[in-house]
Amino acid sequence: MPFTTIDTRTALVVIDLQKGIAALPPQDLARPAIANAVRLIEAFRVSKRPVVLVNVVGGAPGRTDKKPNADRPADWAELLPELGQAPDDIRISKKTWGAFTGTDLDDRLRNLGVTGIVVCGIATSRGVESTARFAHELGYNVALPVDAMTDANPEAHRRSVELTFPWIAETGTTEQLIALLK
Repeated sequence: MPFTTIDTRTALVVIDLQKGIAALPPQDLARPAIANAVRLIEAFRVSKRPVVLVNVVGGAPGRTDKKPNADRPADWAELLPELGQAPDDIRISKKTWGAFTGTDLDDRLRNLGVTGIVVCGIATSRGVESTARFAHELGYNVALPVDAMTDANPEAHRRSVELTFPWIAETGTTEQLIALLK
């Protein structure tokens, strides 16, 4: 479904477009999603709306069957250079899948009067979905440009887009969202 509208006070939240994460999904899936995320970043900056760049620097406590790889390169958490970090960007480092848990993201957005968020990045079924779910629960109007996100598991991406996202957000394309920003 195409987006119906975008709040005048909407922030873009870019999830985990960092060197270590971007290298994980198949590159034929990652490249177009990253390119669309960069287009959104540029459009939000031009329209003087907040851009939030999120990276993950650890893991949530607790036992799990899957363990993250402890042998990560030194630059694993560095944001991709093509994001072109700007001085006004909000930077959030997280230790869980979602960008709200254990961070001051909600407070920072509320202080700016933000009522809506657009979420994109990697991975659809983890960081993007977790952030979007929490934003929805906090009362933000959530928009999800599904061509600006990807997942190492195409089936997980499809399930998030088709089964979860319609219940927590409006979905559409990068092009549709950029048209609404103008």
